[in-house]
Parts: sequence; structure tokens; C-alpha cells
Amino acid sequence: MPSFVIEPHFRLQEWVAEEKGYFRDGGLDYVFRELVQSTDGKIHDQGDRVGAFQSFERGRAADVSCACHWTVGVAASSGHGKLYPDAYSVAPAGVFVPPDSPVRTPADLVGVPISVGYQSGSHYATIQALEQYMPIGSMNLSFKDGMLFKRMELLIDGKAPAATLFSGPYYFAEQLGFRKVIDTTFMITTMIHGSPDPQDLRRYFRALRRAQRDVDVRPDRYTHYYAREFPLRYHARMDTRSWGPGERIVFEPYTEEVFDETLRWIAQHRIFAEGGMGSCDYEQAVVARGVQSEV
Repeated sequence: MPSFVIEPHFRLQEWVAEEKGYFRDGGLDYVFRELVQSTDGKIHDQGDRVGAFQSFERGRAADVSCACHWTVGVAASSGHGKLYPDAYSVAPAGVFVPPDSPVRTPADLVGVPISVGYQSGSHYATIQALEQYMPIGSMNLSFKDGMLFKRMELLIDGKAPAATLFSGPYYFAEQLGFRKVIDTTFMITTMIHGSPDPQDLRRYFRALRRAQRDVDVRPDRYTHYYAREFPLRYHARMDTRSWGPGERIVFEPYTEEVFDETLRWIAQHRIFAEGGMGSCDYEQAVVARGVQSEV
């Protein structure tokens, strides 16, 4: 049986579980396939209209990986993997602007280019947050700046007037004095690829549950792991002691009601072309009951 392949996703729990030996204690033979960190961050500079959904279309070489619940739902409905329904997570996120920006309120963002990832969490979350203040036609979402670190880089360098950031980049922007104009916190779900051993899935999620408890009790002990997810050029400026715990895993069901409501919202906002959202219902899109973790 090959090793269980884990793809870390901008959160602390996998690193804590590895440090504490929770994966090994549970009998999981695993390897990390790290797409998050790279020396120069170029992996995140993927160009216009390439985001989380496109990475699922291409295929991810891991047994488990994560993305925003909107994209995972559509990808699972399109046959690009199976949504794991017994847990989800919540990531802090927000639209940030430079300290000297004239933008002071969410309403001030009308027409302002906001850098987001195409068909990724920042795309959907920014629409949901801002449609309370303006019609979608007044939102100027920019997809050309690529993925998370590229957006952060352009914001820091003064080349983007606004950007939606989450997790580590969210805390880094706060540390550097960038202002959060509106909260866009969003849900993340897990995608199962291929046919991993059900026992390995149980071992994986049990380890994450132990790690989540550790992060809840003493987040200050683990925020240094954010450095493992950042391009090296930023390390000298980062003070992770002031950063928060980031994404929190919630061991509650991602229900059929939430799944259906989410897909309806995506369809209503025409984020995917007609016919591009797949046709699987909830029972077809989620992993079989015998594969779930029983944590």
C-alpha cells in the first residue's frame, strides 16, 4: 500500500500533527506533497483566470487536499474527486487596502479593482461580502494577479489598490499596517482523490482533531509554522508571534442543505458557464459512508 499523500493548505494543523507525532501514533504512513511553499512563490503566479477549480480539473496528486467549499462542491459535482462531509474549516479573510488608501468603508470599493483568485475562495467570498453594499455589476474583481501570494505581493508593492487575503497573508498584511475594509471569512472543505484506504482517512482526521485542540489551547506555540508556507523573501519581515491561529477545523457535518444552498448561490451568480457546474447530487458528490472518519 503506497503512503498516504497529504497536501498542506495554508493552515497549522498538519504541521502540528507532524511535530507531535499524531499521524505516526495513529499508524498513518504518510508523505507531504507541498504545493503551498516554494522558494520564490512562483507556483502561485498562475496568470489570469486560473484558480482553485482549475487545479482540480488538472488533477491533484494527493489523497486529501482542500479548497473553499464553493469550488470543492462544484468540482465534486463534476467528478473531480469526492467531498469529505464530516468536517469543514473556517478561514479568516478580508479585503485589504494600503494604509494611505482613500477607501474607508466597503461602499468605497465601488469600481476599485480588488485582486482575487479566480473561482477560488476570495472570488466567492468577496462577492458575498460586498453584495450587501453594491450590485455585483459595481464590483471590479481582478483575476489577472494570480493566486494568494501574488496578490499579497502586488498589494505590498503598491501595484494593487485592494486584495482579498486569508490565513498567513491576512496576518502579514495586518502586521505591515494594511487596513481590512471588510471581513470575508469563508468555509473550506476537504476533497478526497482516488480511493485511499478508509482507515488512513480515519487516522488522518483523528490526528488533525488532536492538533486542533493543541492550537486552540496555545496558538502562540505554533504560529511559527506559517514560515513554512511563505516564500523565503518575506521571512525577514515576518513576526509570526503577533499572528493568529488562522483556519479552524470544525468537526461537524457539511450537510446536504449547505451543499445545495451553496450550489444554488453559485448558479444564481453565474460564476461558472452554463453547464459547467456538473450534475452530481450530494450523495454522489460526497465520499461513501464507509470511508468517513468516525472521529
